[in-house]
Amino acid sequence: MVLTVLLAIGSLSAAVAVYQQPQAPRVVEAEKLKDNLYVLKGGGGNTAVFITADGVVVVDTKNPGWGQPILDKIKELTPKPVTTIINTHTHGDHVSGNVEFPATVDVVAHENAAASMKRMKGANGNIFENNQGRGLPKRTYKDKLTLMSGADQIDLYYFGRGHTDGDTWVVFPSLRIVHAGDIFSGKNLPLLDTNNGGTGLEIGDTLAKAHSSIKNIDTIITGHSVQMTMADLKEYSDFNKDFLAFVQSGKKAGQSPSQIAAAFQIPAKYVGYAAPAAARLQSNVESIYDALK
Repeated sequence: MVLTVLLAIGSLSAAVAVYQQPQAPRVVEAEKLKDNLYVLKGGGGNTAVFITADGVVVVDTKNPGWGQPILDKIKELTPKPVTTIINTHTHGDHVSGNVEFPATVDVVAHENAAASMKRMKGANGNIFENNQGRGLPKRTYKDKLTLMSGADQIDLYYFGRGHTDGDTWVVFPSLRIVHAGDIFSGKNLPLLDTNNGGTGLEIGDTLAKAHSSIKNIDTIITGHSVQMTMADLKEYSDFNKDFLAFVQSGKKAGQSPSQIAAAFQIPAKYVGYAAPAAARLQSNVESIYDALK
């Protein structure tokens, strides 16, 4: 009996010790792209910080608990206040930090992303509901929205479904830079969030439309990788179209989704593309397979 009690106490003490261990520091690293534009890395998707004449515009705010580290890093870059947040899409690693910004900050997103943010669920429910709606978009748009003017102008575009059904392309015309969010997260097989309107049937065409529509761009900030070029975007569009064609061909030949996934390899022409995780590969094949007529 005594031994049982001692073992129980020991287990409880160990659990308490683990619970009380301090969290690893939330380190945000700033990469300067222009004198007034930075990419903040760590803690989720790539965050852009655009310093304008009147304040700071932030694109995406990372995972829960990373809003304040973003604000702290911005204070190292400029004394100007944050005036605007732009969210590229609905996912928690891009929007959760919103709730830690001042309630006066204007939050902007595509109308579909805004609707999805109201529905999104995390480990503790909806982070925005838990914060009385703080951090939800106050402004939305359908196809295009222009914020500010002159050297501070920002153009928001929606070109169609892909990663989700609310992917915003954030263009800084005077800097010749665009933030693509996770519709171009890097040279990899994309996450197709079909629960939020994502689709492998359309993502290649959506990427192609972005490539042909956005002009005078030198640099693309990706969702999770390094900066890319417009040539990389064209290649990524082709990659997604080729993947779609591969699944279509397999289904036409009578193969199952598992057989198609097992046969897939990154084509040699796509140099530097990451081999897909088995679960994502299977999921993408299945979602495309099921959507094909």
